[in-house]
Amino acid sequence: MAQIVKAYDVRGVYPDQLDDRLAELFGAAFAEVTAARAIVVGHDMRPSSPALAAAFARGALARGADATLIGLCSTDQLYFASGNMNVPGAMFTASHNPARYNGIKMCRAGAAPVGRDTGLAEIRALVESWLPPGAPEAPGTAATGETLGAAGTGETPGTVGTLAQRDTLEDYAAYLLSLVDLSAIRPLKVVVDAGNGMGGHTVPTVFAGLPLDVVPLYFELDGTFPNHEANPLDPKNLVDLQARVLAEGADLGLAFDGDADRCFVVDERGRGVSPSAITALVAARELAKHPGSTVIHNLITSRSVPEVVRENGGTPVRTRVGHSFIKQEMATTGAVFGGEHSAHYYFRDFWNADTGMLAALHVLAALGGQDGPLSELVSSYDRYAGSGEINSTVDDQEARMAAVRAAFAPRDGVTLDDLDGLTVATEEWWLNVRPSNTEPLLRLNVEARDEETMASLRDEALALIRG
Repeated sequence: MAQIVKAYDVRGVYPDQLDDRLAELFGAAFAEVTAARAIVVGHDMRPSSPALAAAFARGALARGADATLIGLCSTDQLYFASGNMNVPGAMFTASHNPARYNGIKMCRAGAAPVGRDTGLAEIRALVESWLPPGAPEAPGTAATGETLGAAGTGETPGTVGTLAQRDTLEDYAAYLLSLVDLSAIRPLKVVVDAGNGMGGHTVPTVFAGLPLDVVPLYFELDGTFPNHEANPLDPKNLVDLQARVLAEGADLGLAFDGDADRCFVVDERGRGVSPSAITALVAARELAKHPGSTVIHNLITSRSVPEVVRENGGTPVRTRVGHSFIKQEMATTGAVFGGEHSAHYYFRDFWNADTGMLAALHVLAALGGQDGPLSELVSSYDRYAGSGEINSTVDDQEARMAAVRAAFAPRDGVTLDDLDGLTVATEEWWLNVRPSNTEPLLRLNVEARDEETMASLRDEALALIRG
């Protein structure tokens, strides 16, 4: 079980690590831990997703919870359904992972996060307690071929919940468009790469009727990802979009990941726009609507983000990396917006949940509300040279981090903090080294005022990390 229950979700290879019967146990445990009278369940386009979603619903039904299946959806569409219906929700997706994977993203009513410290550990413990004594922690061991239901959890069935189906796509689109006014923007040509993921499902409905000339790339829903991985964080997966933007003479390009909760932006020159610059742009727009508000950013976003927030009269708050930390801090502070350098964007008006589509609408509104190109628009938000995240496989994470600390700590003007891994900073630059939650990796991010300084620090830190 430890292999598939991560810090924020459940994820594993189907059917070797996660199958229908195990999904049914997770559904029962989810209903128990959330004390849900009703839940909503959605899924992405992976071949295994419909059966997994149905099995999860069966488990919840057996615990007495009603279940609404909303079918194909993006993860932020599931969050919309959870928020709009005010019930806990589960999304079957492995996001940007390869085709053989699947997983479950869960939330409480109102799209509140379920992570390791907010219910996921309890769900895992219940599932483990329901596995037969001595059985390996693997699919196919929790039952002997019949559906589990309440019997599979060792309890006598009580009232069984009712099952319903509902399409939420039109309501989701209408709600997003109520938050961003695009009625008066100039016509824009936009290339959208859905990566054969759920953007191909949501974009046609959300963008319908807007003054946009949409050039679709890979809109066919195909969980085998025949064209490229649906992971725009990897530059090689943006190559087709960048080329098409240039070939079409488009104003911009948008790339969504597999479950379409993240959105990456390419400018009219075919160059990627830093997610930190998008965070700063959206923060400025949200602060114009809600003066004096708080904006959350994680500690690997560019320094331009807190600078822009302060310049626009807001209060920046720095957090650890990860959606559960961002969402918790947003709830605590009442923040209007939050952004991560991984292109997750969180909105108070969207139940503090992340939605790449709403961020994309803000970019379209900002670009279409003035006459200049996107590269010019975002230049004031992109002020520093950044390395991007660099992963290194290491045998001893603590020893390698200690080596970085020992090398940089004695230097003049250096400050250290341990909010998330190790951050070393001066007025001119900063670097962060933090361990992966799930893999023997150290993740390095470096930023400086100029490219030369950044590259020098990056290379020095990588030499220490890689020994």
